[in-house]
Amino acid sequence: MAPPSPLPAGPRLKRVVIKLGTGVLTSGIGQLNTARIADVCEQIATLRAQGTEVIVVSSGAVGLGMGRLGLKKRPSDVAKKQACAAIGQSLLMQTWQRGFEPHHLTVAQVLLTHDDLRVRSRYLAVAASLQEMLDYGTIPVINENDTVSAAEIKFGDNDTLSAMVASLARAQYLVILSTAPGLIDMKGTGEIVPVVEKITASIEAMAGGTTSETAVGGMVSKISAARIATKSGCGVFIASGAEPAILTKIFSGHSPGTFFVPSGLPMESKKRWLAYFQRPEGTIQVNERAVPILREQGRSLLAIGVTGVRGAFDAGDIVDIVDPEGRVFARGIAAFGDSEVKSAAGKSSEQLKPLFPGRKRLEVVHRNDLVVL
Repeated sequence: MAPPSPLPAGPRLKRVVIKLGTGVLTSGIGQLNTARIADVCEQIATLRAQGTEVIVVSSGAVGLGMGRLGLKKRPSDVAKKQACAAIGQSLLMQTWQRGFEPHHLTVAQVLLTHDDLRVRSRYLAVAASLQEMLDYGTIPVINENDTVSAAEIKFGDNDTLSAMVASLARAQYLVILSTAPGLIDMKGTGEIVPVVEKITASIEAMAGGTTSETAVGGMVSKISAARIATKSGCGVFIASGAEPAILTKIFSGHSPGTFFVPSGLPMESKKRWLAYFQRPEGTIQVNERAVPILREQGRSLLAIGVTGVRGAFDAGDIVDIVDPEGRVFARGIAAFGDSEVKSAAGKSSEQLKPLFPGRKRLEVVHRNDLVVL
């Protein structure tokens, strides 16, 4: 028997995000596995009847479009992929609505780009919109907006998208269903790792990519997603979507897959947004004395601790903060532009006052705008 999943005793689950990969939803390029989708819909309907709010992150649009166009291999050309997504997305949503129809549940389509979560005002708007959909009792079905997504606004894969959605929606659990039965210890026992308490280098070494013609990612992207979600206080399950009654098994406490234990204290909302929803514009390097001050004492980054700047950024832009070896360990909102930080680097607050007359705050990155990764 599979080991019990560490689910909370007492109150029912409030909110979960369920991500389904292309391999789960299809039985071949462009061929939907309607029986499996119907089974998943029935399990989700049971969760909804128990008072659990469910958000679905669904892949499959590009694969379905490929099928309609008679393509056997995922296009490398961006415009061709966008065309496949445009054709397949409507088919995908029709299938989800048909699956939920017998349970009298309505789906709500949500298509996102990375910019929708990177820009704070849009991030908050997405959160409010999702809450409204859930209040109406609908099932939000989210996918990346592949029809318009270009490299600079892409999430990269729906595993990452699902983790960001779970963090944004403050879900208790993220379930990633794919063709993988869980994280397999290929270099050791050859068996599924039932519980991961911390994502270490040895855990990451167990991951592999994907060889599917319709999918992207693989176990590498799933572990990356688990890292994002667990640091937001969300537990993550990775399991096989082909397993009968998989959601019922997981949420009755017996998961046949892998469970990633959430961090003890979820990050405050703004810092979570800073940490995981941003693409930094530049980098600020600090000296070895500044690293423990920022990482362990939670203080602001002062100019005296800065040793270098890379990239062009303005005041208010997001920047990575790296240690003397160039390793990113923090992220924050710069209070100065790159040229100003360069001129201020290594100087004390007293030395900065003549350079920036009238400025009351001279922190390069204020502690309220800084998060340790």
